[in-house]
Amino acid sequence: MTGMSRARTARRIAAGAAYGGGGIGLAGAAAVGLLVAEMQLAKRQVGNGGDPHVPVADGIYGSPHTGGTTAAFSRDTAGHARALPGEEPLRLLVLGDSTAAGQGVHRAGQTPGALLASGLAAVAERPVELRNVALPGAQSDDLDRQVSLALADPARVPDVCVIMIGANDVTHRMPATRSVRHLSAAVRRLRTAGAEVVVGTCPDLGTIEPVQQPLRWLARRASRQLAAAQTIGAVEQGGRTVSLGDLLGPEFEANPRALFGPDHYHPSAEGYATAAMAVLPTVCASLGLWPAEEERPDASRREGFLPVARAAAEAAEEAGTEVTAAMPTGPRGPWALLKRRRRRRVTEPAVTEEAVTEEAAGSTAAESTVRSLP
Repeated sequence: MTGMSRARTARRIAAGAAYGGGGIGLAGAAAVGLLVAEMQLAKRQVGNGGDPHVPVADGIYGSPHTGGTTAAFSRDTAGHARALPGEEPLRLLVLGDSTAAGQGVHRAGQTPGALLASGLAAVAERPVELRNVALPGAQSDDLDRQVSLALADPARVPDVCVIMIGANDVTHRMPATRSVRHLSAAVRRLRTAGAEVVVGTCPDLGTIEPVQQPLRWLARRASRQLAAAQTIGAVEQGGRTVSLGDLLGPEFEANPRALFGPDHYHPSAEGYATAAMAVLPTVCASLGLWPAEEERPDASRREGFLPVARAAAEAAEEAGTEVTAAMPTGPRGPWALLKRRRRRRVTEPAVTEEAVTEEAAGSTAAESTVRSLP
């Protein structure tokens, strides 16, 4: 599928989601039977996703005190970070499916939420409070429940939310219009509540190791088609998106033993770190924590302003690409800024002595947190 064709298809899906349509499938009706049969075979080979247990990583990341006070972040006149006393930690919420939850790793610090919280705390020079409400196996229709959990306490609205969803929509044949409708509604609710939203779009399922042709081609096509449509839906509701093709994409395909977990379906610790490195710059930018000069499009990196559907199609083709709203309207509808940000390395948070003691006692508490959530 060409970029322009994918852009048109993504626009039709997003329009169907917005106006109540539901007849556009992910890979075409003629391919559905073959897709289902091949996917069932692949699921048997990968063990249906492995151990559903995920480590609990909720807690506070980053140093809770600087000179006896909680560290906060602002910018000086040169645009550099400086510490301010007395502010609350930034609140980071993670929603989505098993990828968002961190299924496939054994330590809390290896989950994408912990990696993002630790990286955000380092950039902001301010503690970050992580809460993860993602559910392994979730499809986009579970986002309504997850958002309700997140917004249950109006006094604790997240500062930034990261959503990773879509893979189960493809494997369970959820119509793309329905999938995008649920995602758009979730982004809208979170933005209305005052939170920034970053969506990691559907990863490329065409590189799961046991999957053979023709499912591999169909899965890749369906994944990228949904990712492009998700981008339009999320951006039009005020969110930002980052393509997660590398999550199960070229880097995984080139080195599957290192980047897939033991079930050959979910990422390993290295795979989650790769995804977190792609998402972290956009999370920081959404909170105004990225240098101002890096917010301008860089032509040498093929960045620029495009109609949102075209930007979505290009992002689906290159993992790690960010799309954010730019202008509300143009000759071909809303326009967006396409950015290819330089990735920031993330490392597993250090384990505290308290957490080591808890782990030795068989506790399931998050071992990578500095303090527990209240």
